[in-house]
Amino acid sequence: MAKQKTEANLPEVSVVVPLFNEQDNLTALHEQITQALADKYNYEIVFVDDGSADNSFNILSRLHQADVRVCVIRFRRNFGQTAALSAGFAHARGKIIIAIDADLQNDPTDIPEMITQLDEGYDVVSGWRKKRHDNAITRLIPSRIANWLIARITGVKLHDFGCTLKAYRREVVVETKLYGEMHRFIPALASWNGARITEMVVNHRPRSTGVTKYGLGRTLKVVLDLITVKFLGSFSTKPIYIFGGLGALSALGAVFCGLFVLYQKLAHNFSMNRNPLLILTAILIMATIQFVLMGLLAELLVRTYHESQNRPTYVIKEILESHRDDGGRK
Repeated sequence: MAKQKTEANLPEVSVVVPLFNEQDNLTALHEQITQALADKYNYEIVFVDDGSADNSFNILSRLHQADVRVCVIRFRRNFGQTAALSAGFAHARGKIIIAIDADLQNDPTDIPEMITQLDEGYDVVSGWRKKRHDNAITRLIPSRIANWLIARITGVKLHDFGCTLKAYRREVVVETKLYGEMHRFIPALASWNGARITEMVVNHRPRSTGVTKYGLGRTLKVVLDLITVKFLGSFSTKPIYIFGGLGALSALGAVFCGLFVLYQKLAHNFSMNRNPLLILTAILIMATIQFVLMGLLAELLVRTYHESQNRPTYVIKEILESHRDDGGRK
C-alpha cells in the first residue's frame, strides 16, 4: 500500500535542464516550462548547474524555494553537457524525461506534442530545428556536415542530432551510459538497442541574452566521438572483427608487395636489396601480426569487462513467462 502511494506521488514527466552561466534566462525558462506543463501533467524540473561562475545557482535556489517541483543539482566544477545530462537523468523520477537547453532557444511549448508522440509508441522523440537562428559559419554549416556524417555512419536517419530538446522514455536513458560528449548520440545508441525513434520539427528561437558555449572547436570532438560510438555500436563485443579485418588488409598488401618484388627480381633482375617494396613487405607482415594480436587482446578485455560486471551483451525489452512450481513439467 505504501509502495502504491509512493508511486502515485512520483512525477509523470521530468524536465532536465543542463546549464552553464545562464543567469539571465533561468527565471523566464522556469515560467515557460510551468506554463507549458502545469495544467496537463504532474511534473518536475531538474536543473543541473554545470559549475556556473555567475549568479545562476542563487537564482536556482530561489526557484527551488518558491516551487517544490524544482530540483537543483550543482557540480563542483564544469564537467560538460554530457555529464550534466547524465546527472539529471539519474536524478529524474518521471516515466518520461525531457531534455532542454537553458538558453531559451528551445521552446517549452513543444514539450506536450513530444509527449503525445511518445504515447503513440515511440521511445525517443528528437527535436529538429528546421529553421535555426544561429551563425551560419560557426554553427549551421558545421552542424549540417556533422549531422549528415552521423546519420550516414550510424544508420539513424535524423536531421538534427545536436538538438538538446528530446523526449525519452525513462528506460531508454537508464540503459544508455554517457561518457565524454556522447549526449548527441543517444538516439543512435538507443536505436541500436531496439528503441523506436522519431523526429519532430520544433521551434528554435534566437538567443536574446548570454553567449553561446558552442563553436567550431566542437566539430572535431563530434568526429572523434562518432568514431568511438561506431566502434562501440558495431564492434564492442567482437573487436577481433575490426582488428582482424585491418590485419587481413595488411596481409594482402604484404603478399602483393612481396610478389611484385619477386617479379622484378626474376623478370628484370632488379636487386632485392635496393627495392623499397621489400622493406614495405616486411613492415606489412609485422603490422599484420600486431593487428591480430591487438584483436585477441581486445577480445580478452571485452570478455573480462562483461563477465566481471555480469553485463549481458544484449538488451531485453520484455519477458512473457508462466511461473509454475512443477519446474515446467505438465
